[in-house]
Amino acid sequence: MSKKIGIALGGGGARGLSHIGVLRVLEREKVPIYQITGCSIGAIVGGLYAKYQNADKVEHFTYDLIRRPIFKELNLEIFSSMDHERSIKHLNDYLNNLKMYFSLLRTINTVSIYDKELINKIFDPYPDGLIEELPIKFATIATDLISGREIVLNEGSLKQSVIASASIPGIFPPVKIDDLLMIDGSASDSIPVQIVKGQGAQFVFAVDVTKCVEDVPPLRNGLEILYRAEDIVTYHLTQERLAGADLIIRPQVRHFSWAAIKQIEEIIAAGEKAAEEALPQIERILK
Repeated sequence: MSKKIGIALGGGGARGLSHIGVLRVLEREKVPIYQITGCSIGAIVGGLYAKYQNADKVEHFTYDLIRRPIFKELNLEIFSSMDHERSIKHLNDYLNNLKMYFSLLRTINTVSIYDKELINKIFDPYPDGLIEELPIKFATIATDLISGREIVLNEGSLKQSVIASASIPGIFPPVKIDDLLMIDGSASDSIPVQIVKGQGAQFVFAVDVTKCVEDVPPLRNGLEILYRAEDIVTYHLTQERLAGADLIIRPQVRHFSWAAIKQIEEIIAAGEKAAEEALPQIERILK
């Protein structure tokens, strides 16, 4: 009888594109994936894989998606240099960059930098359909702004659930589903290990693409301390969630910004390498 392997794909922006490399290795080694739960970018990649069951197709789709003119309107590159350790050094550059300056000003009068119409255009090519009809059992994680609860989306529209899970606060608008107002799942569950177990998996493989708390930036002022505190909170939340995983795969992508879309090839390759290094552990679990 085949073992039920569940995959927990964590959030981390562009770093999470390494999930594609991890899934490619698992597919090549014929690891029986029973269930995938994704958070944020993990929901985007995981939903595509649950639909297509082919990592190459997921990669091609991702390349096509970010090469579209509408995606370029996001101009995510202006955020790619906002890593905490460099934020003060480049602060004057940020203020001189009119695109970023006016984008940030928009959040004063609107709920997000980018509006719902633009997000719908970006996700227009993303496949839809009912989650419960996907070839691989799938779920996404979102956070309800009203109650603060972690929300598991494992039925209904695939596209809507993925958008809700990936709605970065302040960047993308919240997604309203029924009485819930949902944002990025990382606000409540950065790596949904326990959710995967709750979906019926016997063993959980978690892919961690969060930043490392050991990389301590200069702490010279309040802004740098604020960023550091945020990193610490995320780190402890992640460690708590990872405690139940049977295997943790950590692609070496922590040095990349969440907006490092241009490094997609290198990031995916890092995912492949990390999964290949984990193969001896995977074989022991399968046996």
